[in-house]
Amino acid sequence: MRRYTSLLLTSFLLLLIVVTGSAYLAGAGHDKERRPMQEFTVYTTLPAEHVSILTAAYEKQHGVRVNFVPLSSDNILSRLKEQATGDNNGACAMVLADRETLMKAASAGVLVPYLSQAGDQVASDFREENGYWVGVWYDPIVFCVNKDYLKTQAQIPDTWMELAQKKHVRIGVTDFLAADASANLLISMIAQYGDAAAYDIWRQIHPKVVQYARYLSNPVRQAGMGEVDISIAVESETIRYMQDGYPLQVVYPADGTAAMVTGTAIAFKAGEKDAVAAKEFADWLLTDDAQLALQEQGFYFVPTNPGTLAYKSFAGKNMILFNQPGLFSTEQKHDFLDRWVKEIRFK
Repeated sequence: MRRYTSLLLTSFLLLLIVVTGSAYLAGAGHDKERRPMQEFTVYTTLPAEHVSILTAAYEKQHGVRVNFVPLSSDNILSRLKEQATGDNNGACAMVLADRETLMKAASAGVLVPYLSQAGDQVASDFREENGYWVGVWYDPIVFCVNKDYLKTQAQIPDTWMELAQKKHVRIGVTDFLAADASANLLISMIAQYGDAAAYDIWRQIHPKVVQYARYLSNPVRQAGMGEVDISIAVESETIRYMQDGYPLQVVYPADGTAAMVTGTAIAFKAGEKDAVAAKEFADWLLTDDAQLALQEQGFYFVPTNPGTLAYKSFAGKNMILFNQPGLFSTEQKHDFLDRWVKEIRFK
């Protein structure tokens, strides 16, 4: 009888331990769920579809939430200035934006330098020498050539002047007034060649343009469908269509081309904890993990970090980019585009 009583008591104690332990673990799990996730704010000029991919991948891998706030370049600068003067202290930890916005922010004194081993690998052309901003990827303009047209030609133009002088060719391009990347091409060519030479190139190209597209993807689709022979297009869209099986080939302009560079910077007066998290995120954007997250969703940019596998896989990683910065005022850019409209587009 005593033995049975002892066994019952032992069983009861074991059951009590199991129930108590389960309750503790369940409670601990709920506490973990209730514990607020670390998060910080990033101002960005990127499209929502890009930043949603990045924040989802980073949160999954690191358990940190990145709150992106899409803004225009001017709004980013004004908010950073408010934060720097104390009116909006700690609101933003980092900026992920185009190079021109970052350069203006650095000149305005609203950024703090950040140097890291990952950022130090980036070529000097893609970063500010004192660490105020670092490029993470870029998207160059290329010649997107239909492969059937390619077979009929002894030589394909690989410079802007050769393309301008090429006879009997149908060209696709996105309207300069429709997309920043397209407008950046004209502005960059003016900075590189001077306005007279740049406009002369486009005067010769204009009669061969089948249609000025509204979106960056349209000229690539036109080339892939054989509606044009050569498109002047961003490489990211060209590679995306090639991955989908369209008969296209990329030709990199041998005399240089424009590119939209995207980079990171740490905001002045960011909170201490947020600044640490932002720096870790900035380094992550220079890794293969970030590129893989984008590529899995069909976005193919050229990484600036030569140590990544993604960088080594790009055939055009050694392409020539225009080296004259187009640091024109907003008014000057408007005038350049207005002149193109009046003298070329609708003349």
